[in-house]
Amino acid sequence: MKVLVTGGGGFLGSRLAQKLLEQGAEVTVLGRRNYIHLSPQIKMVQLDIRDRDAVLKAVEGHDTVFHAASIPGIWGNDREFFSINVNGTQNIIDACLVHNVSRLIYTSSPSVVYGQKDMVDVDESTPSPQSYLCSYSRTKALAEKQVMSANGEMGLRTISLRPHLIWGPGDPHLVPRVIQKAESGRLVQVGDGDNRVSIVYIDNAVDAHLLACRALQDGKPVGGNCYFITDGDPVLLWKWIKDLLEALDLPPVTKRISCTSARILGGAMELIYGVMRIKSEPPMTRFLASQLSTSHYYKTSRAKKDLGYVPRVGPEEGMQKLIEYFKSQKVN
Repeated sequence: MKVLVTGGGGFLGSRLAQKLLEQGAEVTVLGRRNYIHLSPQIKMVQLDIRDRDAVLKAVEGHDTVFHAASIPGIWGNDREFFSINVNGTQNIIDACLVHNVSRLIYTSSPSVVYGQKDMVDVDESTPSPQSYLCSYSRTKALAEKQVMSANGEMGLRTISLRPHLIWGPGDPHLVPRVIQKAESGRLVQVGDGDNRVSIVYIDNAVDAHLLACRALQDGKPVGGNCYFITDGDPVLLWKWIKDLLEALDLPPVTKRISCTSARILGGAMELIYGVMRIKSEPPMTRFLASQLSTSHYYKTSRAKKDLGYVPRVGPEEGMQKLIEYFKSQKVN
């Protein structure tokens, strides 16, 4: 199997590329930089997925594409989000069609169905909200629709996975951000603290992608479908954060703000940062306020039934591995 992974230098992409290599695949990684942490057996192609001609050239000769590249974040230029997440994805789809790629596995996000209210044990039948609180969610939703619409064209079969809050050793985003804010005394609990959220350990997210690929290979009727991917039962978000900080001997969260106040503050900061054209992310936005105070957890029964997905690493085991990782980093 000749596999191409976009976003292969990222947390998920690099783990996925390595696992595919271990399983005997011929792996190529696309990214904007040269990723020295990847195995020398993995071919690296440096490009921007917005460069249509470069993407067309890179995809040639592959039979499977994992598209994990995107611009993440909750703040930034709308045009940049659209050009990378939407136009870049279309370039990947077009390249797959031109070069008769058989399988396209897309890394989406549960935020494609998230508005600003609680989402309790929802499944894939949940519709998109009428409006989004950030460009990331909106553009990921548009990209997912593109991928799903391409299923069946020119022999291409597509599938979309929605892993929620990927975490674990080596995570460069979620946990480091919590730790940084805790160390600086800027971590503030939003809401009453009883909101439950889905999370997914990195190994489980990788497993789901491999299972999706296998299902497409085996001809299962999964093409054009999307699937939520989580660790199973949700966690109490602020208890999870509390336990993490305690295990790492970091200052506890002592400050608290109501959900309503946080949303008002977030809206005001968005306005100020927008008017003044400040590029850095505001300390609070409406999307962040909602994510930190509402429950948002998702059923994985469809992934279990269609793909055979069962989380291999539970939250407790994952937390232990994460703590061991951070403690080893301090020693080194």
